[in-house]
Amino acid sequence: MSPPLRRIPRRPRCASRAEAGRAARFDRDYYRRFYFNPRTAVATREETRSRARLIAALTAHAGLPVRRILEAGCGTGMLRAALRRLLPSAHYVALEASEYLCERYGWQHGRIEAYRARLPFDLVICYDVLQYLDKRAAQRALENFGRLCRGVLYFSALTGLDLERNCDPLRTDANVHLRSAHWYRVRLKRRFREAGLGFWLRRGAPLTLWELECR
Repeated sequence: MSPPLRRIPRRPRCASRAEAGRAARFDRDYYRRFYFNPRTAVATREETRSRARLIAALTAHAGLPVRRILEAGCGTGMLRAALRRLLPSAHYVALEASEYLCERYGWQHGRIEAYRARLPFDLVICYDVLQYLDKRAAQRALENFGRLCRGVLYFSALTGLDLERNCDPLRTDANVHLRSAHWYRVRLKRRFREAGLGFWLRRGAPLTLWELECR
């Protein structure tokens, strides 16, 4: 009679080299270059305040009361600070994958492709984040927008065309996953209507925009 087979205990999952490299990459040196150094920062405070005014104006134009906001990849919090002044009554969730930033600013640690919330958000912001995710993670993040957002999504990501034609190479991190704008649009249109300037309206949301205001 053969001896019984022994069950080999499953070893706990260790972070892959790619995951470990990602975590180490978004450290103090990364943010010193792309956020804290005015010569190489990706955006100025005035540019960020202008973006916040645009977001607040679009939600007002669409007739959307903004009570809950999710910003996925909130960085150093410049946009959060500006938007909280414009939409002071909204509950703001600042989600960030960088452990360094979460320890420094107290943001909620998490990744947009895996984040879950008990209640959906009126406004979801994900700006210049998804180019850092591989194809599978980016697809899961785009699908997750449909679960998390019940109103307006403000979204942008660096594309191959942007890197070739639109970017300042001194201020742009080129060590990313480059995809086309078409790749993002095809997936977003499953749950959203495009309103231009990076804004998307959740399909079925009771928001009214005229035909020529949407693509």
